[in-house]
Amino acid sequence: MSNDQPLGTPLDWTPVAPPFRKSFLGSHILVRPIKADIDAEPYYAALHPPGGEEHLWTYLLDGPYESVEEMRQAMEWAETSSDPLLFVLVSLKDQRPLGRAAYLRITPEFGVIEIGAILLAAELRRTTAATEAIYLLIRHAFDDLGYRRVEWKCDALNAASRSAAERFGFNFEGIFRNHMVVKGHSRDTAWYAMTDADWPRVRVGFESWLAPRNFDASGAQKRSLRELTSAEAIRSKSSHSPSSSATHEKRE
Repeated sequence: MSNDQPLGTPLDWTPVAPPFRKSFLGSHILVRPIKADIDAEPYYAALHPPGGEEHLWTYLLDGPYESVEEMRQAMEWAETSSDPLLFVLVSLKDQRPLGRAAYLRITPEFGVIEIGAILLAAELRRTTAATEAIYLLIRHAFDDLGYRRVEWKCDALNAASRSAAERFGFNFEGIFRNHMVVKGHSRDTAWYAMTDADWPRVRVGFESWLAPRNFDASGAQKRSLRELTSAEAIRSKSSHSPSSSATHEKRE
């Protein structure tokens, strides 16, 4: 039957597989499945006072936790969960679990997946290791599993998460008003995403940023990730020589 109603691009589409528990080893970070029996104590210490900062949990659906035992119980549940599928971020410097990230709202039939539940201890924030962790998760979703869309969502008031989304090459798609109630507060949610059409450009930006040549002897970046993942940066790459940036990342 023919009509004049517009439709999206025709696809020869086969649903993809959901992600499963596996480890991703980078040059600076190990992203691996949670092991409650060995992770709970160091993870709690890194993300709660006196060693950690309680405000890190403000915009998250869970935490902070009252004790190591409560943290262990949450991690034991996470070991059995397939959505969200949680990973700990382990520093290669000292093998400590210093953060987490997850695949969630996984929709294999449409090829859509979200990266979220991100929490970073002070030692991991604004480091090459943290950026590499996100790169490894995005790369796996697109290149290994064949997803069409990777999403990033956060509280619209969470300026740090929104800045990170843009830095990582996600595109802002709007605000969902009164989307959730979190810890007794109304939450508007900011939606970001990248598609498989965006990913080749963004991947080049990540890999250019992570390359050792992008850092000077003191560990300061020469070009920012935000610049390198932008469409304009990729188009001008051949004619743009690296220049010093005021922003610093710790190389870990």
